[in-house]
Amino acid sequence: MAVAQTQIEEKTVTRRLDENSEILDDGGYAARHEFEGYEGGIIDIALVSEEFNAYLILVGPDGNKIAENDNNERNNVRLVVELPSNGKYEVVANTYSVNETGDYILSWQNSSVSELENYQRLADAANLNQQAIDLYQRGQYKEAILVAKRALAIREAALGANHPDIATSLNNLAWLYQDQGNYAEALPRYERALAIREAALGAEHPGVAASLNNLAVLYQDQGNYAEALPRYERALAIREATLGSDHPDIATSLNNLALLYQDQGNYAEALPRYERALAIYEATLGVDHPDIATSLHNLAALYQDQGNYAEALPRYERALAIREAALGPEHLDVAQSLNSLALLHQGQGNYAEALPRYERALAIREATLGADHPDIATSLNNLALLYHYQGNYAEALPRYERALAIREATLGPRHPNVAQSLHNLAALYQYQGKYAEALPRYERALAIREATLGPRHPNVATSLNSLAWLYQDQGNYAEALPRYERALAIREATLGPRHPNVAQSLNSLAVLYQDQGNYAEALPRYERALAISEAALGSDHPDVATSLNNLARLYQDQGNYTEALPRYERALAISEAALGPRHPNVATSLNNLAGLYQGQGNYTEALPRYERALAIREATLGPGHPDVATSLNNLAELYQDQGNYTEALPRYERALTIYEAALGSEHPSVAQSLNNLAGLYQDQGNYAEALPQYERALAIREAALGPEHPDVAQSLN
Repeated sequence: MAVAQTQIEEKTVTRRLDENSEILDDGGYAARHEFEGYEGGIIDIALVSEEFNAYLILVGPDGNKIAENDNNERNNVRLVVELPSNGKYEVVANTYSVNETGDYILSWQNSSVSELENYQRLADAANLNQQAIDLYQRGQYKEAILVAKRALAIREAALGANHPDIATSLNNLAWLYQDQGNYAEALPRYERALAIREAALGAEHPGVAASLNNLAVLYQDQGNYAEALPRYERALAIREATLGSDHPDIATSLNNLALLYQDQGNYAEALPRYERALAIYEATLGVDHPDIATSLHNLAALYQDQGNYAEALPRYERALAIREAALGPEHLDVAQSLNSLALLHQGQGNYAEALPRYERALAIREATLGADHPDIATSLNNLALLYHYQGNYAEALPRYERALAIREATLGPRHPNVAQSLHNLAALYQYQGKYAEALPRYERALAIREATLGPRHPNVATSLNSLAWLYQDQGNYAEALPRYERALAIREATLGPRHPNVAQSLNSLAVLYQDQGNYAEALPRYERALAISEAALGSDHPDVATSLNNLARLYQDQGNYTEALPRYERALAISEAALGPRHPNVATSLNNLAGLYQGQGNYTEALPRYERALAIREATLGPGHPDVATSLNNLAELYQDQGNYTEALPRYERALTIYEAALGSEHPSVAQSLNNLAGLYQDQGNYAEALPQYERALAIREAALGPEHPDVAQSLN
């Protein structure tokens, strides 16, 4: 009696996939290899390449696909299969991506039931990893972590604790923790993954570079740039040594390094790395690949940070066009591009262009991710910020609140993004004069940031700066000063003494000293802030205009109009050139110049500047914005100074109406308007009208600011 043959003929082949190979429907190159198989036989097939991401397919005697594996787009892939029938089988070795080429080694050998079971367990782990990714993309982070932990446990049982695939699972788990802001759980997993790869693969393996990169990103997220930089640099060195100078992974490393330098305000180091990364991607992937869009997006963001909107806009637009063409108009990366374009337009004061892009980005995210994903919160936050800038607080508030609710539900109550939402809500309440609502939100945001990011993170400095500003608004300089000083110390320590954020802290401190009449302390801080901004951002950046405006205001307060005037004029010129002639910042500069001329009694020069500032604000911000009320107040005061009460009165009245509608009837700005109206009536000898306005202004100030605030003293006087 004949015995059925269950052993196949084992074989190893070395071949190459390139332009001369078969091209599959998906565009990948392929080669077909055959073997004679037998029912019940267990075969172990391996495809390895150092040059392309491998994809392996097994086709049965009937021509149907039996199994396939791409091993998550890696350069080694394996199949262990129990053959269903006798006959000729076909192994298809192919590249995962279009245009990939290179040598490969393909082998098949007989295997065992135990190996098949082990392979199936590992396949289960791979499926669990994919489930974890799917859960993450749906915003179900806690569930994703539980599934990723199960995948790790299966792999450790099947492969042992030190197999390279264990490092992959550890990296995935660490990334999930990192995304939730849980850096304490992420760090040891990234470190263990790195140790495994160094031991198993050698210190110069590309997998080691990937681990170093992950660790560097974690440190960068924590604001620990000193730890991030050497890891990024070592990752780049490994990739250049093993992959050559023009591999796409080199571009990834360059992008990461550039982003680190950008975060530090070191734009001179960031720019050439972004440009080299883009050149590599274009040379290796073609000009319309999604990775090109990512590089363009990064370059655009750098130019935007530098205030170079003319260079940023076409890159953002090209990135969007590539993504729409390559990925489709409803892809999440398209939403990211729309969001960035909207932010650019918003920064230029072009709110009409920003709004529809924010709205389309939100619609894409809601359709793809559902209504409660953290990315929805990001879109809502951006929309709210736009409404906030427009003074439309009624539209901003519910979006800020919904963003906060989504983040608390999906990320937990102590995530850094929750702190961001609380911070934005607090700022909105502060603008409305609702200090009792603002303070606990600022304080909770600070507590979250200190707990999750550490006490010396730049975001902690942001919280401290905002808290100080709130206290300053309330005239509580004793509480404001130490917070401004701590924010400055953090920024100098983490970002370096010449970072633009250091200039911001110096400006804030100087304003505080100026408000206290301490000009000797204010001046050197304003001057240092200006020097930093010019050195870091260039002499024509909008932040330089801000510093010049501040310096000019200080000189004006001292009655030194000769020093103030050229600074105001230079600030105006910078704002017009960088932002366009109808930007709200231009209105601010015009307003400042007009105030200077008014202080000199030069009403002829003051009037047209006040009028142009008002026109810009009405056009860009809308007729009901608080800044429009400020312009009306200034114009009214000018007319009052000239004794033209007929022109002054309706402007004071309209300003009061705007403030009450936009900010509520108990806001300090309403008190200021009432005070102005009362002063007008007093100048006219109409004391019966003046007194109730003064009294109401005093009551508002005492309630909103406390009885010891300087504005209360002004009302009493």
